[in-house]
Amino acid sequence: MWALLSVSDKRGLLDFARGLLELGFRLLATGGTYRALVRPGFP
Repeated sequence: MWALLSVSDKRGLLDFARGLLELGFRLLATGGTYRALVRPGFP
């Protein structure tokens, strides 16, 4: 399963994304959301 993430308010994003990964989702993100996830090492 895929989850598309595109948020303007990044508060809580890393915890939310981590939870999705734990549930077996693969992440797809747009621009700034992508950069916010890649910096800490999300796949």
